[in-house]
Amino acid sequence: MGDQSFAQRIRHLAAAQPDAPAITIGAETTTFADLDRWTNRFARRMAELGVGVGDHVTVAEPNSAEFLLTTMACWKIGAIPQPVSARLPGVELEQIVELADSAVVVGARVDGRRCLAAGSATDITTATFDYADLPDAVSPAWKAPTSGGSTGRPKLIVSGDPSIHTENLVGLGAIIGAAEGETMVMPGPLYHNGPFIWSCLSILAGGRVALLPRFDAEETLRHVQAHRASAIYLVPTMMQRIWKLDDETKFSYDLTSLRTAFHLAEPCPKWLKEEWINWIGPDVLFELYGGTEGQMFTVIDGHEWLAHRGSVGKPVMGEIKICDADGNEVEPGVEGEVWMRNPDRDKPTYRYIGDESDPRDGWETLGDMGWVDADGYLYLGDRRSDMILVGGANVYPAEVEAAIGSHPDVLSSAVIGLPDEDKGSRVHAIVQRAPVSELDEQALMRFLAERLVAYKLPRSIEWAAESLRDDAGKVRRSALQAERLESPAS
Repeated sequence: MGDQSFAQRIRHLAAAQPDAPAITIGAETTTFADLDRWTNRFARRMAELGVGVGDHVTVAEPNSAEFLLTTMACWKIGAIPQPVSARLPGVELEQIVELADSAVVVGARVDGRRCLAAGSATDITTATFDYADLPDAVSPAWKAPTSGGSTGRPKLIVSGDPSIHTENLVGLGAIIGAAEGETMVMPGPLYHNGPFIWSCLSILAGGRVALLPRFDAEETLRHVQAHRASAIYLVPTMMQRIWKLDDETKFSYDLTSLRTAFHLAEPCPKWLKEEWINWIGPDVLFELYGGTEGQMFTVIDGHEWLAHRGSVGKPVMGEIKICDADGNEVEPGVEGEVWMRNPDRDKPTYRYIGDESDPRDGWETLGDMGWVDADGYLYLGDRRSDMILVGGANVYPAEVEAAIGSHPDVLSSAVIGLPDEDKGSRVHAIVQRAPVSELDEQALMRFLAERLVAYKLPRSIEWAAESLRDDAGKVRRSALQAERLESPAS
């Protein structure tokens, strides 16, 4: 059922399947009846604090049922949920809240703003507010996540779509595996755009989200088996950590219930993609490429990928072209900058707060480099800003990271460029080893020399104690680079 407000859709699901599970985390399950009643009550609590149609509500809660309940309570009164990490440093959180001019912050304290504690959506102190249905409301934007931070400055990406359950949104839900009565396992952080969309569309489809408090490789597999999940959201960092479990552990779990496993958000090394296709099947593993801005997205399944190794697919929505530095479209097979647009919309898919977009005749770029083959399949390099120029040759960090990550003792890595008197820049690798590994620089360099041409090899290696990527697979190369330029001991 499409073309309802999200508020109406939630009410419809609560009436049609009141006892069906909507959210499970640990031993706790929230039914659709609970979801509808609790979001009505919490919406009234926020309205009492002055939240109204079009206001931003910053959601700074950890992965939890309350995160999703807060989001849906925003829709009940026409507010715009603005998700952020619960672990943001205070200064960055204050910058984002100021950009959003948030009417309320849930889950964190920000001076000068109305704030509610994490878990307020189900807190007993809100029990004085009525569970009854509210007048219908529509949020002018159904989400307003922040950028990934690659620009070094926070910005909001406010959706161009209101909180209306349209046929297009239903179609997107079907693509990603959101389905009534089915379970989607969500190991990713809800403040990121992908996990947010996958989780919300699953619930709006009438399905259940089996949510992990945070990613754990074996727990993710256990959730698929325990809930007979039909869909899962992944990023390649998660896929690699799962794959590096010992075989006895990894293959002891039954994943045959899976019909849709999507990965996105970062490049996937070819070796890892192939291992997963062999494991869960080419009919099950899908990849999606697109930005939070939503102008365009591509999809590719395992069968297509085997025929077009390394591709991220063809556009399912919108269109792309590849242009050189002067803005001229190039021929298939020639690398350039990826430009995208959605000519079928009568309004933009997003707007920035804290930055400006720079469209050219309706075309926009996220800064990614890539090319298309003769069949129209897109292949990606790195973002232009991440490329390392070594003696006039372009080195893509993602390619070097993929080679490093293929070593069985490596858990994560990040590759950046640092100044070099001879060649302008040198490749610097920051590597997280397995805790019991004896891998040293010489052994890793011998391993990489068999996989990378000489100019792509790291000229320096630094060992890190913690993961270089967050649970959403994001790495802030610009921040890592800035830290080492300030302390040039590396």
